[in-house]
Amino acid sequence: MTDISLCHPRRSAIGRFGGTLASVPPGDFATPIFKAVLDEPWDLDPAAIEEGFMGGASLQERAQP
Repeated sequence: MTDISLCHPRRSAIGRFGGTLASVPPGDFATPIFKAVLDEPWDLDPAAIEEGFMGGASLQERAQP
């Protein structure tokens, strides 16, 4: 089978470093993002997806109070 990569940028909620969202588990941010990508009109069976990856960036030295 051919490997396929989809790059579909999405954003999650943002907040201050160590702020009110600090205790929210990463999966609570990831789930709606993956669902939004799967809701796109791809000609793709979600059951065929073997792996999913997410990335992020943090400028902690700027975000810290």
